[in-house]
Amino acid sequence: MDTAGKTIAVVGATGLQGRTVTAHLLAGGWRVRALTRDPAGTAARALAEAGAQIVRAEMDDPASLAAAAEGAYGVFSVQPTVGSPGTAAGFSAGDEVRWGRNVADAAHAVSVRHFVYTSVAGAGRHGTERLPQNVVSKHRIERHIGELGLPATILRPVSFMENYTGAYHLHGGTLTAPFAADVPQQIIAVDDVGALTALAFARPGDWIGRAVNLAGDELTPPQIAAAVSEAVGRPLPYVRIPLETVASAVGEEFAFAYRWLNERGYRADVSATRALHPGLMDLRTWLAASGAAQIKDFLAARDSGEREG
Repeated sequence: MDTAGKTIAVVGATGLQGRTVTAHLLAGGWRVRALTRDPAGTAARALAEAGAQIVRAEMDDPASLAAAAEGAYGVFSVQPTVGSPGTAAGFSAGDEVRWGRNVADAAHAVSVRHFVYTSVAGAGRHGTERLPQNVVSKHRIERHIGELGLPATILRPVSFMENYTGAYHLHGGTLTAPFAADVPQQIIAVDDVGALTALAFARPGDWIGRAVNLAGDELTPPQIAAAVSEAVGRPLPYVRIPLETVASAVGEEFAFAYRWLNERGYRADVSATRALHPGLMDLRTWLAASGAAQIKDFLAARDSGEREG
């Protein structure tokens, strides 16, 4: 597709996915309208310096979304999920669904020609088994997109490799999680989601009407810990958090989500994802490209804080 003069409105542009989607779209020759609630923030200023147009909009304000999407060829939509790194305190599953519906409604109101929504792997199995709340919420947004009849692509990534770059999994010299040590977990680099988003927008004939599970690697937690340890040059052994601890600390719903990952999991196809995107990164490739540097920065900052404390 000739992208010259065409604009994509990126919702959540200053977030983890939004930033990489914006970068890939700009590299592909698109104009990018970066939607953010804080146009004066550091992240928004960085996007502006990269070439994006910064527009104030909030996912809880449908009118601002419609105004920001007016005249755009396409819209990229992603919402935070309860419990994910950086999610605001008090944010609920109902908030996620409402925000996702608001974005879809705005895109429909201004008749965008291509809508790309980032969901989560497993959402397509709704109705066949009990699913974690975050998967159910994203399925509800998917269903609303379908009911509107939007020309849409649904991308369903598994867990992000970036979850291993901070306090979400790194504690006290270990890599921790409630995952069973012998069960492979599926992960993907967020940059690859950005690359696939740009690919979908560039090839609408191939991508509109599709819903695709995406994964970049599949490793057991000890294998992930070993790869991370090697990349950063310090031991970070895997320590499993008991599901009972999760249930008592943050609730049974969170414990169920980890139990589901241990027993059923995302079931994405890594080889199929690589066929769509030959540059897909596995964990070691991602660590060499940027992951190890991010982890080292986090560990150095934490070690410095512990010494000062």
